[in-house]
Amino acid sequence: MAKFLLSLHVLASVLCIGPVAVAVSMFPRRAAAALAGGDDLPAAGASVRMLHRITQVYALAGIAVPLLGVGVAQAMGVLGQSWLIASIVLTALSAAALLLFVVPAQQSVIDTLDAEAGTPAPHSRGDDRERATRGLRLLPMTAGVFNLLWAVVVVLMVIRPGSTTGA
Repeated sequence: MAKFLLSLHVLASVLCIGPVAVAVSMFPRRAAAALAGGDDLPAAGASVRMLHRITQVYALAGIAVPLLGVGVAQAMGVLGQSWLIASIVLTALSAAALLLFVVPAQQSVIDTLDAEAGTPAPHSRGDDRERATRGLRLLPMTAGVFNLLWAVVVVLMVIRPGSTTGA
């Protein structure tokens, strides 16, 4: 059972977290192009919306990764080991970075594009462009932190320092 759960956990990691990592990395450059306007505005706006949607949908599906991970850890009898606890904490921090910083900054850009296209969001306050620009300045850093946290989690999962089950 442990091998089956481990296989599902790895597949969920690759298929759910991978697209989020790529989308949050690509978003800032495409968002800057969309906010700058120009001839490429329709294509840039469409790609920004698509990247935001990928971030939202795959982040939601990514909840399966830690859930399956806990199942694997329980099946392997390693729930209390330090490498796993560190991985759980880092996973929670990456989720917090995504939900508290990345997604709201992306949404701010989408709201600005909608407002400038004449279809403001119901929660729009009128200062959307300023908020979007401010959030866009920090977005590459927060996306990088999100990706770095996941990279460290992957390394911990592979190396498992101090593990009693071997590497």
